[in-house]
Amino acid sequence: MATPHFIQKKLQLLKQEYDTLRVGKESLIQILDESEIPENVYNSNAIENSTLTLKETEKILLELEVSRDISLREVFEAKNLARVTEYIRSKSDKTDMTKDFMLLLHRMLMGGINDGIAGRFRANGEYVRVGTYIAPPPEQIEQMVGKVLLEYSSNFTAFFLDKISKFHLDFERIHPFMDGNGRIGRVLINWQFMSLGFPYVIIRNKDKKYYYRAFTEYGDSKKTKTMERTLGLALIESFHKRIAYLKGEKITTVAEYARAHNKSASTMLNAARRQTIPAFREKGIWKMGEVRS
Repeated sequence: MATPHFIQKKLQLLKQEYDTLRVGKESLIQILDESEIPENVYNSNAIENSTLTLKETEKILLELEVSRDISLREVFEAKNLARVTEYIRSKSDKTDMTKDFMLLLHRMLMGGINDGIAGRFRANGEYVRVGTYIAPPPEQIEQMVGKVLLEYSSNFTAFFLDKISKFHLDFERIHPFMDGNGRIGRVLINWQFMSLGFPYVIIRNKDKKYYYRAFTEYGDSKKTKTMERTLGLALIESFHKRIAYLKGEKITTVAEYARAHNKSASTMLNAARRQTIPAFREKGIWKMGEVRS
């Protein structure tokens, strides 16, 4: 499958506006990126069934006391993923995606959690499954990872979103690590976006049914449409947030905007979810920019 032409055009126009507005405002972009790290960490870990809330994740990253007993593993998962997220931002234009790069990120992610598997692919006798799906045997991993890396780097004709979507689907089907495959896969999505000059995205736990559906679709029919749509909407949302801040607009909730303009709140929220209005989420709340009077 391929991303529809109108979505390609929309992303291209948003990228042009973003690139124009961001000139001289690199510090604001950095602040926006850094402010999203807790939300990014929370959502990616929640997809993997972490029990941490967003507020608890924020407190852990700020080295503040959390009001309930939390496992040391979940503390490490939050801190390590935040470190990986910060690291790829600094490396997005300085390194290529290679097997060694994947292994480094995995070592950073799993260090202190399970040092025995950190920074290496599955070895002989190490098998994993996701639901009823059994990942390929460990002796095939090196070759399969090399193949998807080559396919990604040598494809100069496909639309970037199609390439990234297929790479992610293939990577997760390989499931090269004993643990941390989903989180590393989503980290790589953001590294790929940032290396192309795009902002990073948040794949949200609340939207994971669509995210999971993409893997089922790919496994059943090799179609990539659902993943392309999932990542496309996430990228459009990321653009909408950054453009609103770069323009210096007044940030308001979609519900408040609807009341102020005598619009249906439910209609506006549905439009926000479809990204047919320039809305974005902060801590799970739909917001949008409004020109200051």
